[in-house]
Amino acid sequence: MNKADRVHFIFEKLMKTYPQPPVPLDHFDSYSLLVAVLLSAQCTDARVNTVTPSLWQLADNPFDMAQQSVADIQAIIRPCGLSPQKAKAIQGLSQILVDKHAGEVPDNFTDLEALPGVGHKTAGVVMAQAFGHPAFPVDTHIHRLAQRWGLSSGKSVEQTERDLKRLFPEPSWNKLHLQIIFWGRDYCTARGCDGRVCEICTTTYPNRKHAKKLKKP
Repeated sequence: MNKADRVHFIFEKLMKTYPQPPVPLDHFDSYSLLVAVLLSAQCTDARVNTVTPSLWQLADNPFDMAQQSVADIQAIIRPCGLSPQKAKAIQGLSQILVDKHAGEVPDNFTDLEALPGVGHKTAGVVMAQAFGHPAFPVDTHIHRLAQRWGLSSGKSVEQTERDLKRLFPEPSWNKLHLQIIFWGRDYCTARGCDGRVCEICTTTYPNRKHAKKLKKP
């Protein structure tokens, strides 16, 4: 299977398997999504979804969150890990949203990435899922699968993002980002598939005899 055939098969398989992929992080507006994505760093979405209801009881908008102490925020989000840094970032970004953006989450990468704790991947998720702007956020699932499927050499998440954007049509990016994540969780996990187990791996590389060695970002 050449690269074009692999891309076509993967695209069709994902679209058929996950025609309408849900956003895995529970949220009710752009601010709650931003905070949830920040909390999801090195933490499962499921755990974030169990923690955020208590956080929203404390404060569910940047005006109220900016008034909370870092210690009170940290006490709630501790199960998500990295709680000291995340609590400081949540309080800090909330204050910046109030001071510089009238309490609104900006819908551009420059302003989003200027917020504490918000990197390119987090900004991309917010741009795609909150505002519908074309973006292709690359997390560890996508980085791993792009290498297993021969879509990117995967030397960095930035390179993986560029490669995927070149291979797939822009209108599909937001949905495809979620579809690859779900496939990585359901069928092509880090330990459950080594490049020779799931249907996409075995179809795109039927003659692969050894586990696919991955380049970590």
